[in-house]
Amino acid sequence: MLKIGEFSKLSRVSVRMLRHYDEIGLLKPAEIDRFTDYRYYREDQLPIAGRITALKDMGFSLADIVRILEVYDDREKLELFFSARQEELEALSKDTAYKLTLLDAARKRLRKEEDMSYNVTLKIFPERYAATVRMTIPRYEDEGIIWGRMTEETCRMNLVEGDPCLCAVTYLDGEYKEENVEMMAWKTVKGSYPDTAHVKFRTLPEVTVASCTYKGSYTLITEVYAAVVAWIEANGYEPSGAMFNIYHVSPHETQNPDEFVTEICYPVKRRG
Repeated sequence: MLKIGEFSKLSRVSVRMLRHYDEIGLLKPAEIDRFTDYRYYREDQLPIAGRITALKDMGFSLADIVRILEVYDDREKLELFFSARQEELEALSKDTAYKLTLLDAARKRLRKEEDMSYNVTLKIFPERYAATVRMTIPRYEDEGIIWGRMTEETCRMNLVEGDPCLCAVTYLDGEYKEENVEMMAWKTVKGSYPDTAHVKFRTLPEVTVASCTYKGSYTLITEVYAAVVAWIEANGYEPSGAMFNIYHVSPHETQNPDEFVTEICYPVKRRG
């Protein structure tokens, strides 16, 4: 039997933490002297302490580790815990990478001291035949769900791209929403195709827009919106319909946000 101090040294777990493990039922001493209150551990408890440390290093909470140790000898149940944790870490990794990208873009802008002026023009889009998918998605960041659905349901149709080929998203809500966002993704095509469960082929009407094309990260988009709205106000126009963004260069073509090219399109009419 090992005293708690000896067990602490061998397991590389502090005495304070061993006492906490005892309190929560994670790793109880093999014996507690009822007169001195000394805690004693068996040598075969050292591997258990090692497992606990390894699981903590993987990011599991102590509450999860209690549950994991209960099924540690069941490979299938253990695999479920590991798979779930891997998915969580991959999601965190993507989120961290995205935030680092935003920081890098902001620092580049500071170093360059860029003139963040935007050229807004009046533009008319004629009628366009397009594959469209209208969906409500959890958040704006989940836009890929819509494009994935379009790709999935048209991949065997051999769609002929329109000339020009425009890929865009129209924002159908009347306000910014934190969840349950309604969008319509559309891509111009040539030819005639049957509708699918989610993809509807339709002719989009001619529309006059205040247009601004910019190159760079989507983090700049609010600044571009502000420039477009200011232009509309200054030039005697008013909003007339749901705005849409055309992706001339998107994450589909490059993973470098500095290379994205996006056209902001705000339908307008003369102020009457």
